[in-house]
Formats: sequence, C-alpha cells, structure tokens
Amino acid sequence: MSTIHSFTEENYLKAIYHLSTGNNSVVSTNQIAEMTNTKAASVTDMLKKLSEKKLINYIKYQGVTLTEAGKNAAVNIVRKHRLWEVFLVEKLGFKWDEVHDIAEELEHINSESLINRLDDFLGNPAADPHGDPIPDRSGTIHQKKLVRISDMHQDQNGMISGVSEHSSVFLKLLEKMGLTLGTKIRVSELIEFDGSIMLIVNDHTDRTISREVAKNILVML
Repeated sequence: MSTIHSFTEENYLKAIYHLSTGNNSVVSTNQIAEMTNTKAASVTDMLKKLSEKKLINYIKYQGVTLTEAGKNAAVNIVRKHRLWEVFLVEKLGFKWDEVHDIAEELEHINSESLINRLDDFLGNPAADPHGDPIPDRSGTIHQKKLVRISDMHQDQNGMISGVSEHSSVFLKLLEKMGLTLGTKIRVSELIEFDGSIMLIVNDHTDRTISREVAKNILVML
C-alpha cells in the first residue's frame, strides 16, 4: 500500500525525479524552484519537510537526492500520470497536446487497486502518448534507446518514438507537420548555415525542421 503524501509533496518528489532523470544525481534548490515556479525560500521549507519524512537527502547549499522511499513514491506518481494520459487519449479521444494538465490532477488519486485495474484495462501499455515509458507496478522502467533527430547523420533512417518537450504549442506544431509517434523519417540533408534539418517523412514528404525542433524529437533507429 502506498503512503499518502500531500499534493505539494508529490509534485516536489516528481520534480526532483525528473530533474535527476531518475538517478541519484544532485538537484539544486534553484532548479526545483524554477521547475515548480516557486520561490527559493518556499522550496527550502518543503525540502526540510521531505527530509524529515526520509523522502530526500538534503544538505543546505549542496542540493538534493531522492532516498529509495522518495524515488519509489516519485515513480508511482509518474506511473499514474502516464497511465491516465493513455486513458485520456485512447478511451476518451483527447489529443496528445491536451492531456498533460488533466493527468496532473488525476495523478494524485491515491488508490493502488484503481491504478492497477486501469493498467490492466489499457492492456498494460509500455509508453504514454508522448512515447515516455510507463513504470510497471513493481516500479521498473523499460527504457528504449532513442536518439534526437539533431544527433542523426545524413541518410539515417528512424521512427519517431518520443518527445522531450511536452508543451501544448510544441505538440500542436508536430501534429501540424505530420511528425507524430510512429512516423518514419530519413535525414536527407543537414543545413550547415543554421543547423536546420531536411527530412523525408514516410518515404515521400519533404519537411524542413529547425535545430530546436530536431533536438526535441526522439527517434528509434
């Protein structure tokens, strides 16, 4: 049975987890403040509370790491968020750029049996609508090896399998350009002048994307 934490505590744990990319790298107070849009003094107060609950290791001026209990709690929140995104897209017909904020609210529902049933109902999906891996009920994450389009070479082929930018405006742009998950691409030319990249999409459509767009699209080669 998962321990109940407040919404704010869960949001902090999730922020620390994402900032540390799921490992034990140290996260600074300023990074957390920027990600949660919170003043540094308020962040410090919350970090003290999380430290008292043994959810983080916190040393003032040195940064934060998640304890095993904190990491388990964060992974559980991530699992719930991504499962709800799948449900919203596949069962309720939302678009992939519409689901993040709704899932942010649903992820705080604290019912392990509900989430396990949701997982089974959805067929135990491995990834959410943005290609992010969904932790299984034991907390294990099966990470696919993906590369950014900006790191690909000329004439390389791949399939779009994820994004590293989840803002609605970015996802709408990809939708408009036909660069959604499952799309086959080939790098036809790298433009030296501004770093933009020319693609062949699904073997027939020419598309030019900026380097900023290219570095936020993840591809399985």
